[in-house]
This record gives sequence, structure tokens and C-alpha cells, in this order.
Amino acid sequence: MKPNVVVMGLMGQYPFAGMAWQVLHHLVGFERLGAEVWYVESSGAPPYSPRLQSITDSARENVRFVSETLARHGLADRWTYWDSLEDCWHGFGRERAEALLTEADLVLNLCGAANPDATARRRGCLVYVETDPIFEQTKLARGDTGTRAYLESHDALFTYGNRIGRSDCRVPDGGLRWHRTLPPVVVDLWESPAPVTAPWRTIATYRNRGKDVVLDGRTYHWSKHPNFEKVIDLPRRTHEPLEIALVTAGESGVRERFLANGWKLEDPVAISSDAETYRSYIRGARGEFSVEKEDQTELRVGWFSDRSVCFLAAGRPCVLQDTGIDVRVPVGEGLLEWRSADEAADCLARVASDYERHCAAALRMAREHFEATRLLREMLDVAGIVPR
Repeated sequence: MKPNVVVMGLMGQYPFAGMAWQVLHHLVGFERLGAEVWYVESSGAPPYSPRLQSITDSARENVRFVSETLARHGLADRWTYWDSLEDCWHGFGRERAEALLTEADLVLNLCGAANPDATARRRGCLVYVETDPIFEQTKLARGDTGTRAYLESHDALFTYGNRIGRSDCRVPDGGLRWHRTLPPVVVDLWESPAPVTAPWRTIATYRNRGKDVVLDGRTYHWSKHPNFEKVIDLPRRTHEPLEIALVTAGESGVRERFLANGWKLEDPVAISSDAETYRSYIRGARGEFSVEKEDQTELRVGWFSDRSVCFLAAGRPCVLQDTGIDVRVPVGEGLLEWRSADEAADCLARVASDYERHCAAALRMAREHFEATRLLREMLDVAGIVPR
């Protein structure tokens, strides 16, 4: 019999295309490895509306987003979502969800979407996948017993922080064993010919709040805004066109300053409201140019974005701010890293001088280092599941 794998995520609570693709790459990847896959979302957190840019009092749009997104990939009957506002279950429902969470061979707690009951009987393996490192490790370092108990309630811990716990990284592992991994991508869902003319693109939020950390008396922002300011004049330094689908959350003057410096700005809500629109936006790019959050770049945790892997899988080069990912994957062709505005401009020029070579290298990197069936095998191995 095929093993049952349950993925618990947040694509209903936060109905953004990026969240949807994060879930899809796990579901499709595990399915291609021979598993029966299921999606369960039962956190009970209030749903967010991208259209209203706030928490909403109805999950109707959120449920439709989950249903339509999964149906497009042959998973129409493989999901359930608990609407805590109405105390009702959508999809296959509570009874089936509870049975799966009890009996599944592998339950993947993606982004810490669920708060598992450590006393509940489970036949299989409960795996925590941390896509946004630093915050939990910092709490562990402060002696936060709640965080430690939560993480230790899992059978295995995975993180995208590929330097965490190493001597060259200031972020400790908290005395826990972390399996270092990368964001998976199903390459053939993205692969496409590069457009003849197109801008460099990314999808980003200017300022995030809520997870700043303090180490050795210094605050590191869980936000891109300090790093955006370092390259806000980049269009003046390069002949390459630069475009962002930028969330500014109404901050006064931010969009105007980007436009004045030569950036083209697109509507992030329209692009992120549907998984297919998001995929078309990435496929229509020359490549991805992006900054990363200050905590990731200053603390060099070896992090990589599950947005950037989509660009690589499409065969689009990525010019990204250095987070120390070179400890895990090669950089220099297809994926180039920068630390200053001058270096960023130089990387863009290097790609432009041999664009086809860098496109080929990007696709090759996606296949060799980020393909879902390669990365997810380790999680099956941890659970004692032999993939087909």
C-alpha cells in the first residue's frame, strides 16, 4: 500500500500564491515519490484577506482559494480546512482529518502551521519544517521553555537555515538536531523558454514586523526595508530594467521613492492572488533580482527562498543578496550573490553578457539541488518510508 503523507500548511489562512506553491511543491513531490498525499489546515487562526489587506470576518474567499488551487493539480478531494469563525470543516472534514493525523506514516508540519498534541497517539512520524529560521533558535537561546517543548514534540526538525549551528554562524542550534534542507520545487511545473525582452522581477514586502531578534545587544530586523535602502538607486547603476511587485502596506512615500529611482512597480495583490497568475509573472521575467531580510543577510544563516527556486526552475537566473547559501549550493552561474549595490550592478552585467549560459545554469541548479523528489526523500527516510 502507498504510504499516507499529510502536509499541514497555511495557504488557507494566508491565501497568497507563494504560500500555495510552497504547499503544492510538497504535495506533488511526495505524490511523485509514491505517497498518498493529503492537505490539512486546522490551526484555527483567523483568515487574512489580501484584497482587504487585513484579517477578515469570513473565510469564504480563503476556502475557495484552497479548493480551486488544489483542484488544478488533481487534488480536489485531498484537502480539508477548519473555519474557526463558523466552527465548520470544508473539504473532507474533521473525522477524516483526525484519522489521518493519527494514522499517517508522515505528518509534515510546514511553517509550524499546527500545534501538535504530544499526548495523541500517532502511528507515523511528525516532522517540523522551518522555512524562516532564526526566530525560534533565538527563543531557545533565551531559555524559552514553551518553544523547546513545542519543537521537541516533533520527531524530527528540518530548517532552511543551512549554516545554523555551524561555527561560522552566530545563530545557535539550541541543542536540538536540525536537518538542514532547501525549499523544494517541482521543476517541470515551471520550466519555460525565456522571453526575448523582459525586466528582472521579484515579489516582495518592503517592511515586515513581528519577528525582529536581538543578539549581543543588537537588533536584527525580520524585514527587507534596510536592505532595499542599500540598493534603491540600483536602476541608475545598470542598464537592466528592474521591476518589483511591492507590498508597501500604505507606508508614506515608499512607492514614490522607488519610482523616482527608476524601478517599475506592479500590483502585488493581483499577482499573488492566484497561483497561475504568479507562475506567469515569474515565467515572464528575465530573472530575479532581490534583496533579503536583514536578519538573514547579517547573520548569514544559509537561507534560500521558496520564491527564488521558482525562478530557477523556470530557467531564470537569480541575482540575490548573500545569505551564506554558498555553503550548500554553488554560486556564480545561474545564481549570483551580492553584498553591495556595486556588486549587484556587476552581477546583473555578468548575466547580461552571457544570458543563455546563465539561464541554462539556473535550470540545471534547480534540477540538481532543489527538485522536490530529491529533497523530500530525506523526510521519507527519517520517517522510515522507502520511496518507490
